[in-house]
Amino acid sequence: MAELSDAQISQFIEQGFLRLEHAFPRELADEGRELLWRGTGCEPGDPKTWTQAVVRLGYQGQEPFRRAVNTPRLHAAFNELVGPGYWLPRGDLGTFPIRFPSPDAPGDDGWHIDVSFPGEDPSSYFSWRANVASRDRALLMLFLFSDVGEDDAPTRIRVGSHLDIARLLEPEGEAGLTFMEVAQRLDTTAERPVALATGEAGTVYLCHPFLVHAAQPHRGTRPRFMAQPPLLSAQPFQLHREDGAYSPVERAIRLGLGRGA
Repeated sequence: MAELSDAQISQFIEQGFLRLEHAFPRELADEGRELLWRGTGCEPGDPKTWTQAVVRLGYQGQEPFRRAVNTPRLHAAFNELVGPGYWLPRGDLGTFPIRFPSPDAPGDDGWHIDVSFPGEDPSSYFSWRANVASRDRALLMLFLFSDVGEDDAPTRIRVGSHLDIARLLEPEGEAGLTFMEVAQRLDTTAERPVALATGEAGTVYLCHPFLVHAAQPHRGTRPRFMAQPPLLSAQPFQLHREDGAYSPVERAIRLGLGRGA
């Protein structure tokens, strides 16, 4: 039985993302949040201890996080968007940028895409690259571990911007562009409408790897807990298939290139 409706798949292709509610149980979000609070060194009931706009906690591979990223519902959605055999299972949720209510600018709220393979200096993320076949990256994912409303620093999304990025990357061939080279050319996406990644804990946004997005300041009252790990590719995407059996990720890239979806 299909996990995603035709409307959800069409939204993913045309807008670059879909929201999958109840993608993992709220109980796992609660367990994970408790672990994350300990990692911050802050007290949940004492806002005076929330002294930074953003606290980043590295590799999170404890049991609640492993279970959250491996639900049957998510695996089925990965198969439908990326294709069976085209993605690698995850055992963790990577880094959590935990955003606290703060009058200070977070300092990391610029528009960008997430790049996927190393460039000349692998130690510098700014030199990492993306190409039109989205080498090594199948999806961008946003895992909500707390309820996120409009004032709670939801990730901003430029709707349909993945189509613009496909056109930007195509002339650059296999080498693609670096993080900074893409970031400097995002004026082509500036007129796109903006959506906010809001939802209840347990919601996951499944996004095209080319989707332009950005953080923003937290204007609410409770910290926002969210992870944004990539779903990695098991094999390269194909933009020229003789049988025409393209995955939705591939169909979206082809749509951006004017080759139909």
